[in-house]
Amino acid sequence: MRYNYIPLAETISSFLDIIREALGSPVEIEYAVNLNKDKDGKASFYLLQIKPLVGSENNYNISLDEIKDKEVILYTEKSMGNGKIDNVQEMIYVKPNMFDNTKTLKMAEEIEVLNKKMMKEKKKYILIGPGRWGSKDQFIGIPVVWPQICNAKVIVETSLENFPLDASLGSHFFHNVTSMNVGYFTVQHSASSDIINWDIIEQQELIEETTYFKRVRFKKNINVFMDGKKQISVILWED
Repeated sequence: MRYNYIPLAETISSFLDIIREALGSPVEIEYAVNLNKDKDGKASFYLLQIKPLVGSENNYNISLDEIKDKEVILYTEKSMGNGKIDNVQEMIYVKPNMFDNTKTLKMAEEIEVLNKKMMKEKKKYILIGPGRWGSKDQFIGIPVVWPQICNAKVIVETSLENFPLDASLGSHFFHNVTSMNVGYFTVQHSASSDIINWDIIEQQELIEETTYFKRVRFKKNINVFMDGKKQISVILWED
């Protein structure tokens, strides 16, 4: 704090050192502070969440010049993940015209069933849906837990015209996402740089359709490229 009302910087530094030593990796923490001091003149520091920063140490660079002439399925400048993901041919997505944020509990049940099928078939997939995946507030996203979507290799949060997005960037699944190098993307429908090419997606082979979801298989291989340093990610047709 500016006037050293409490030793906040020293407290955070000590916590980071202790936790980093215990877990064996750098960490990110979330915390809260109660500035009202008790009878002993001490404020309260609350540790809310610990996120181990584990993942690929190799930088992967995306050159915009290399992709501008290719057919882009998805592009975002707000993503988490690093490297290339291939051998993914399927996508499961919430039908935009069917999304209703009062029905997200039903959507969580449907994606759990679809995910189990993907696990049984040993197929990875790209998952797209409005709002925050894994939110405890069912009205701002689909309130899944990790086992319900665990076979997804890329998870995408989107906004809709009547449903703005407060991006989470994987905070609900942070350790799973980083340790398994799962791509976590945010696509704002109103952002001039963000792209989801629904025309291409809707032309793919329909494998299964539920009340709220479609599962499609791409006719050509697709590749996912993630630039962790720039936070740029892109999904492209394979040449």
